[in-house]
Amino acid sequence: MNVYDSDRMADILAPLGYEPTEQVGQADMVILNTCHIREKAAEKVYSELGRMRSLKANRKADGQDMILAVAGCVAQAEGEEMLRRAPYVDMVVGPQSYHRLPELIAQLSRQGNHVLDTDFPVDSKFDHLPRNDRASGPAAFLSVQEGCDRFCTFCVVPYTRGAEFSRPVDHIVAEAQDLRDGGVREITLLGQNVNAFHGLGPDGKDWGLGRLIRELARIEGIERLRYTTSHPRDMDDALIEAHAEVAELMPYLHLPVQSGSDGILTAMNRRHSADDYRRIVDRLRRAVPDIALSSDFIVGFPGESDQDFADTLRLVTEMNYAQAYSFKYSARPGTPAAVLDNQVPEAVKSERLAMLQELLNAQQMAFNQACIGRTLPVLLERRGRDDNQLVGRSPYMQAVHLSLPAVARQRMMGTIQPVVISAAHPNSLSGRVALDAAAFDGGGGTVGPNPASVNGTLGGSA
Repeated sequence: MNVYDSDRMADILAPLGYEPTEQVGQADMVILNTCHIREKAAEKVYSELGRMRSLKANRKADGQDMILAVAGCVAQAEGEEMLRRAPYVDMVVGPQSYHRLPELIAQLSRQGNHVLDTDFPVDSKFDHLPRNDRASGPAAFLSVQEGCDRFCTFCVVPYTRGAEFSRPVDHIVAEAQDLRDGGVREITLLGQNVNAFHGLGPDGKDWGLGRLIRELARIEGIERLRYTTSHPRDMDDALIEAHAEVAELMPYLHLPVQSGSDGILTAMNRRHSADDYRRIVDRLRRAVPDIALSSDFIVGFPGESDQDFADTLRLVTEMNYAQAYSFKYSARPGTPAAVLDNQVPEAVKSERLAMLQELLNAQQMAFNQACIGRTLPVLLERRGRDDNQLVGRSPYMQAVHLSLPAVARQRMMGTIQPVVISAAHPNSLSGRVALDAAAFDGGGGTVGPNPASVNGTLGGSA
């Protein structure tokens, strides 16, 4: 979401003469776009602000100005406190107000003092953003939903992003078409609770995410669709059917569960049980036998017992994830869980996290190894660290590294290629293009099978 928002900030600032630079010390304006989901992320903001303070002072010594702004969820959560702790910050703007950046810059110029905007405006920011017709590669993000009404007791999103809001379908389709025209082949639909999407359709009725996906799949040139992040409570029949029937929807789903203990899930206000989650996964795997799953886990939530943690390990063992994100519980100010008395000691959290990550890492490695010998369609997105490398993504979201001669790299960038997987690594795959490079037609089209038409099981590792 922050990648998408940062790109849109650049779009908003372009008419004022701003353009992105990699030389931060030479920047006229620096915006830190921030996340508040965990304490460590918020701490990093202030550490980075200290570094920016020195750069700002250096530019002032040279007779030049630097506007230092903080945007995103830390800005929303801390507001005036941030200006007190870091008075050299010029501007603090929340994630729902960044469309007002030009106005805020003008305000800062007039009054020569701090500018703060952390309101939740009545009008959606999307109504004021310029067309998103700038693509930086063959894969792009597209925000379709923001905010959350679930109020999990550990989460700050309802307080920093606000209530759920879904964009109208025609606005989303128009943005997807613009991205397609810019060379995008794969779109990831974004939302804090993306499968709660209920945008107004062209027929005057609310559309769910499954119907939206079907509409986007009709856009010629868009060959891959994904979405993140989802909630188990919002995996409805229409969305599961879309997974089974829409070829462009990739067989990979990030479905956070957070814990395998019903007691902890209740304390988290997740509103589903571990067995509810199991049943949803069973339905998904019946619909798409080769679907790969990833998830989120929090260990050491207040009150988590040894048995609660054992229940989580049992669920992970049963699900056999292709990938997962796991973290120690981080108390976020203002959330109900932060004031609970039964906080788990830090040493216990660390021990449990190490055990969980050992299991998850083993599952991910097994999943990657099961791909060796398979031919997977890979969307080649960017250059690798080595001069002769291209890096792409498999349908299952794995990074795939290829070594290619220069002429082939130039022609294949941005295309989907059938790749024979030859090696598996903890976080990526390596392989070779199944067709000889000379067979590439050079027209920018797909060589080999359509990305969503390559099926097959992964030896029980899905």
